Amino acid sequence: MPRPSTFSIVARDPERDAVGVAVQSKFVGVGAVVPFASADAGAIATQSFANVAYGPDGLDLLRQGASADDVVEALTDDDPEAAQRQVGVVGRDGSVAAFTGEECFDHASDVQGEQYTVQGNILENRETLEAMAEAFEENGKTANRGLPERLIAALHAGNEAGGDKRGEQSAALYVVKPGGGYDGKNDRWVDVRVDDHETPIEELERVFKIYDVTLLEREEPEETRELSGETAESVAATLADLGFYDGTPSSAFGESERAALESFRGMNNFENHDLAVLEDALARGWDDADGTGEERMVDAIWHGLSRLDRK
Repeated sequence: MPRPSTFSIVARDPERDAVGVAVQSKFVGVGAVVPFASADAGAIATQSFANVAYGPDGLDLLRQGASADDVVEALTDDDPEAAQRQVGVVGRDGSVAAFTGEECFDHASDVQGEQYTVQGNILENRETLEAMAEAFEENGKTANRGLPERLIAALHAGNEAGGDKRGEQSAALYVVKPGGGYDGKNDRWVDVRVDDHETPIEELERVFKIYDVTLLEREEPEETRELSGETAESVAATLADLGFYDGTPSSAFGESERAALESFRGMNNFENHDLAVLEDALARGWDDADGTGEERMVDAIWHGLSRLDRK
């Protein structure tokens, strides 16, 4: 069986009662193999010569009140091939544990911190994991950096510090919290995967931003800004290029421009945010956004919304 050369982070956000996994691997569709999570239990990453039974079996043990240490011990004690396995566990209670079998391919190890664990195998170096841990902790000190952003930041840091010896291919971000799923009907708060890409972490972040703007709700702002000046002209010009606006872009953002923005909102399923909030987000986020066309519109909205707490 192929072994995913993988680095991952499993972590919990006690303020949001959220727990999740982020992972990158030189392996196709790593999101189908490594991450498991349930809001009533915790989260697990199973990798190296992955035993996917560790996911559901470990979550069942967590639901029954076992600590992360107890889960790791139970899973590996019953596994005759444990020496080839690697697993990281964070319980809903905040307990943390990991295991790296002695037959995992170098470099393979793990690092734990408060309510998180990072682990990896077939890595360039130990610094990959240390950089992930540092990035996760440092991003926790920054305002409006939620658990999804902190997990993605950890992947970027690990990759930049050395990463996977064999390269990059896929990445995944899976975060759960009670009632966090679509229409509050399940716990699947963030579920984003990139199955095959030259730069999967960058692509994962791009897709997450679209997912965030489309599906995740934010607190209402106390005040909103209107578009004006060069930003208004640039936004109108972009809407024109995208076929939503047929006027002449100017520094004034009036009724026809807002009608174009409303059409853009509907076409992209951004109904979680009313028109005034989207305009405010563009006004605040345009200068920080990357890309052109629709990509810049989405990135600007994401940056502008990031000042608002998620519900």
